[in-house]
Amino acid sequence: MVEVYKQIIEKKIKGKKQLAVLIDPDKLDDSAIEKLVNIANNSHVDYLFIGGSLLSGGNLQKCLSQLKLQSNIPVILFPGNPLQIDSQADAILLLSLISGRNPELLIGNHVIAAPYLRKTNLDIISTGYMLISSGSPTTASYISNTNPIPWDKDDIAMCTALAGEMLGMKMIYMDGGSGAQRVISKEMVSAVRSEIYIPLIVGGGINSTDKAIDCLLAGADIVVIGNATEKNPNFISEVSNKIKSYKWI
Repeated sequence: MVEVYKQIIEKKIKGKKQLAVLIDPDKLDDSAIEKLVNIANNSHVDYLFIGGSLLSGGNLQKCLSQLKLQSNIPVILFPGNPLQIDSQADAILLLSLISGRNPELLIGNHVIAAPYLRKTNLDIISTGYMLISSGSPTTASYISNTNPIPWDKDDIAMCTALAGEMLGMKMIYMDGGSGAQRVISKEMVSAVRSEIYIPLIVGGGINSTDKAIDCLLAGADIVVIGNATEKNPNFISEVSNKIKSYKWI
């Protein structure tokens, strides 16, 4: 069993900023995944996230097999529903959508998934998931049937994250959603970081190295890039090199 959460904590304690690449199995064919993973390997990416709000192609297992065969980077499930569970991965973000009020995504789906997760060796990481308005409706907000936190309501985001930490979540994940038109503001990330001690993940709309660095400077421990890498896989190395060359202390 790969202790992924332990790795995240150890890197956070050392002040090491971390990079995750999100892979949607429905959007990439085998050759595209191979190219992306090769770049991720050479760029020393910290984690590969896999999943999505809506997977309809049935490619999760095949994609996981390919990732594990071609890379030693920890693979973390980023599930959109209880069907996206596979023991080939190293860990799973057990997401509770704390920004919404849909009971199925707060606890309902977790009850369904729990007995299956118990039988796996996955490192189960309870994560408070917060959708932030990104300029237009996203698949995540539509599928979850919830309203995202308004982009300029830093106080709501801060209190929501704080509640998640108090409820025992191991991490907070602030996300603009797939295809976000704008990145979560530095002010909001900073407000959340000022009140929580657990690792903070930020994703959605990060399509430039400057945006990635801004999120990390504001307090994120891990930034997630996805859509931008599908259009330009070399964006992975650009972000990774920028993070590694930046003087964080």
